[in-house]
Amino acid sequence: MKYEFSARAHTLQSSPLLSIRTQMRRGSLISLAEELPAEELFPLSLLAEAASNVITANAEALQYGDPAGYGPLREWLTGDWFKSKGVTVNEGGVLLTTGSQQAVDLLSRVYLDSGDRVLVEHPTSPGCLQALRMQGALIIPVQGDREGLLPDHLLSQIKKYRPKMLFAAPSFSNPSGNLWSLERRKEVLELCAAHNVLIVEDDSYGDLHFEKYDQHPAKRYPSLYALENVSHGGHVLYIGSFSKTVAPALRTGWAAGSPELISMMSAAKGMADWQSSPLNQRLLYHLLDVSSFDLREHIALLNREYHTRLKLMAELLKRPAWKGSSYDLPKGGMFLWVALPQGLDANSLLKCALSKGVAFLPGPLCCVEGGGGHIRLNFSHPGRDALLLGMNLMSEAVTEFTARN
Repeated sequence: MKYEFSARAHTLQSSPLLSIRTQMRRGSLISLAEELPAEELFPLSLLAEAASNVITANAEALQYGDPAGYGPLREWLTGDWFKSKGVTVNEGGVLLTTGSQQAVDLLSRVYLDSGDRVLVEHPTSPGCLQALRMQGALIIPVQGDREGLLPDHLLSQIKKYRPKMLFAAPSFSNPSGNLWSLERRKEVLELCAAHNVLIVEDDSYGDLHFEKYDQHPAKRYPSLYALENVSHGGHVLYIGSFSKTVAPALRTGWAAGSPELISMMSAAKGMADWQSSPLNQRLLYHLLDVSSFDLREHIALLNREYHTRLKLMAELLKRPAWKGSSYDLPKGGMFLWVALPQGLDANSLLKCALSKGVAFLPGPLCCVEGGGGHIRLNFSHPGRDALLLGMNLMSEAVTEFTARN
């Protein structure tokens, strides 16, 4: 049969990540490409205990649940955890999702029509770009520096394109790892509020902060959502996930914002999958609120280890093969965004690297256009030995590619 796919379906083009993931499942690849935490740091014993307790305590855990998400977990989230970040959520203003990626997808379905303009940080999350393209949005990049988006460029793009939405990650954006200054956060919020542009703020990496482990970073770097008066605002949709801090397979994220917006996203979720897994949400709630697990202590552990791995990767990038490359060392997150030496192309280099058994994410997957001179390297997932071997193989690939071309 000859299948006639929709025009939007053709935006789901083959990605280098598909090949990478296939080879990883075969155990034949060191991946510096994906958005993965360190699995050896998962709280396995406590998760096993939580799973046993949840399943044996009540058969209701295996039944359909509330489409908005498991009530006690929503209360935990909007209680002490959000309040510790200076975030207040109105009643009916939070939805539990299957990761932060689903939050972007649901919002795109209910808020965007084909051809609507959307502003994005440049570079930005590959998953965000894919969701927006699938919806037929016209994606407009906004330039920034280490302090965040450039207000002058943001204003010019707003006036030129009249966008409906801005997607940004002020705390350790994917892939650049930038941490916006407080001043820049306020300027971006004021501009978007003044021009009725909805901000989608992804805080999935915000807790992975490598400075001052004894102080919660949110107290010094408030979210855009926290900066806005939620009772009178509604210009920010605040999304995030437990995938980067607990375990990705639990597939539990959130969207917090205006009850009107959350209500529409909830309706779209009902069409998509009715609800995210009640079992996973009950398991997560038991881990966070009932067991001896301390999420803040666990995050501090992650930050210490990820900081060590980042420093190791930075040292390995000082080798001769990388002469001419450049990067800004992030203060948190999971990625290093590297500008390649002159003459190297990310997509072509990837083929050479894969042949040696190592992978990275080529820059074009993070960019509206261009990006061929950059690569994204993940330092959180590989253990230290694997990271050392992977970077050695990367250096070999760069040396071989440079000599060949």
